[in-house]
Order: sequence, then structure tokens, then C-alpha cells
Amino acid sequence: MSKPKSEIVRKGYSKIAKAYHKQRDKYNNNLLLTKISKRFPKGSTILDLGSGTGVPIAKFLVNKGYDIIGIDFAENMIKLARKNVPRAKFIKMDITKMKFKPNSFDGAVSFYAIIHIPREKHACVYKKLHRILRPNSHMFLNASGYDVNGWEGYGKDYLGVPMFWSYYGPKKTSRLIVNAGFEIIWSKVLKLGGDKQFWVLAKKND
Repeated sequence: MSKPKSEIVRKGYSKIAKAYHKQRDKYNNNLLLTKISKRFPKGSTILDLGSGTGVPIAKFLVNKGYDIIGIDFAENMIKLARKNVPRAKFIKMDITKMKFKPNSFDGAVSFYAIIHIPREKHACVYKKLHRILRPNSHMFLNASGYDVNGWEGYGKDYLGVPMFWSYYGPKKTSRLIVNAGFEIIWSKVLKLGGDKQFWVLAKKND
């Protein structure tokens, strides 16, 4: 494919925003979110990377009393998110190019977003997260749960559009997160929504 990888993801998700919203709402991550959200102090400002339509993640966290800032670079995803979760703030922004001041957030979450970022940029994203999180804060995210050295490629039909995928296995992902300065508190491979995902809770200690 001749289009840049990020453009395939951005345009693809913008085109399928409504269809994705219907599918995404079927996957209930509330048990995980309930467990993990206890790590965020009351009134925390949390960054949601790859926030999509705002459902279910941003909506769940807003209803728990957190201030949510979601970023996504697919225009129609942002539009839907603003309608679905009006109490959250959503910004059109590329995760790999996010620019926030150091120590801006009390926590971060990212569901089903890292798998669309080129592998060579994963380390940079984790380092950016470490920089913008406040000391003693947590991030909770998922990456690929498949035990491989890494894979990158394209799918021809993801809800009717081409899509780009890129990931490392759990061991490599763990190393990148630790190398970015985080301590991994909990991690596990779970099969939710049909695919194996590697779920990680990590803490910034300094």
C-alpha cells in the first residue's frame, strides 16, 4: 500500500466510526476498569489515548468522577466521542506526536490503540507517557497478547476498510515499558473480544 501507515489507520477509523461504535460497545471491560480505576485518586485527570467514540472507556471513567482528556486522530471518532461523552474533553491528536507539558496527568489508559502504531514508535510513545504522567501515577493499556517477536502488516477488510496493524509480543512490550521508566505492577494475557491482548498496569515511581 502506498499510503502512509498512519493515514490508513486515521482514514479507516474515521470512515467506520459508527460501525466501530456498535461493535466496540459489545466488549465489556468494566470489570477490568473497575479494578484498575481504584489506582487513580479521586478527581484524577486521566489521559485516554486512542479514545475512539468515547464508549465504553471514557464514559465509564467520567461516570466514576474522573476528568478525562481523550485524544484520537480520526475526525469522526472525535465527533462521536464529543456527543457520547459530553463531560469529557476530546482533542484531535496523533498519539505518536502528542505534546503535553511534563507531569500533566494523574493517569493514562489506552485500549486497542498501540496495535495500530508502527512498532518502531512504541518505545517513544511509552517514554512520552512517562514524561507527561505525574510521579506515583499509573497507566493501564493493552497490546498484542500473541507470543511472537513482532509482526506488522495490513488487513484488507476491517469492518469494510483496509487497516494497518503492528505489534510486539508481551515480553518485548514489557521490556519497552520498563525501559521507559515504569514499574510493571500487573500484567496478563486475556482473550477479550476475540483476540488475545496483553494487559499491563504500570506505575511511574519518580
